Amino acid sequence: MARSALLNVMVQAALKAGKSLSRDFGEVQNLQVSMKGPGDFVTQADRKAEKIIRDELLKARPTYGFLGEESEEIKGTDGAHRWIVDPLDGTTNFLHGIPMFSVSVALERNGEIVAGVIFNPATDELYTSERGGGAFLNDRRLRVAGRRVLSDAVIASGIPHLGRGNHGKYLVELRHVMGEVAGVRCVGSAALDLAYVAAGRFDGFWEVGLQPWDMAAGVLLIREAGGFISDWDGGTAMVEQGSVICGNEHIQKALAEVVKRPIPGK
Repeated sequence: MARSALLNVMVQAALKAGKSLSRDFGEVQNLQVSMKGPGDFVTQADRKAEKIIRDELLKARPTYGFLGEESEEIKGTDGAHRWIVDPLDGTTNFLHGIPMFSVSVALERNGEIVAGVIFNPATDELYTSERGGGAFLNDRRLRVAGRRVLSDAVIASGIPHLGRGNHGKYLVELRHVMGEVAGVRCVGSAALDLAYVAAGRFDGFWEVGLQPWDMAAGVLLIREAGGFISDWDGGTAMVEQGSVICGNEHIQKALAEVVKRPIPGK
């Protein structure tokens, strides 16, 4: 596949951060047995990876804005472009030595995501997409799965963690979905969940309460793999609203109907 100069910059930044995370991941696995635990170490690994990405991206395009999970937003002087970055999506997995985490880098132009990269250093899987150019996994073109009915589908979701509200609402959604599908999975990284839908591994995915950096690259990946993606209200304000429902045309529509069924007694 031919990559644009901008996508190459994004890929190199993600790979460089991924190399740093891979080294730190080995240290985290060693720290599991210590009394202190790896929490503080992971925070530093996260910030270090973001600095690597920020330096690489802003060196290449110094006038672009930058929105990252770990640092204050930088407003770009050109007014049209913004990098949206999660240096370590799946922090809890990383903390526990689970090799399911990712680097996510997206480019927004005039409010639209035009390029995205998701990289899992532990598996060496690199997902890339550009608007109008398709979606790829390590240079292999991706297409969402073709299953048409929920009873054949494996659906992914992000489970609300400690400190996040709406646990009760989520359990109702989950109960509704579990009664309709072949299986439900949780990877622990929204970026990877979206990448797996684009790759046809999962048939669909839903989650609310996400941040822009969790999903920006994945939103484009889904679209470029032929998938359908919406916010909770059926619109296209996923990044702004923080909610995602996606799959192929048939699964996305059916999944949206199931997760939005009325809560009994409400």
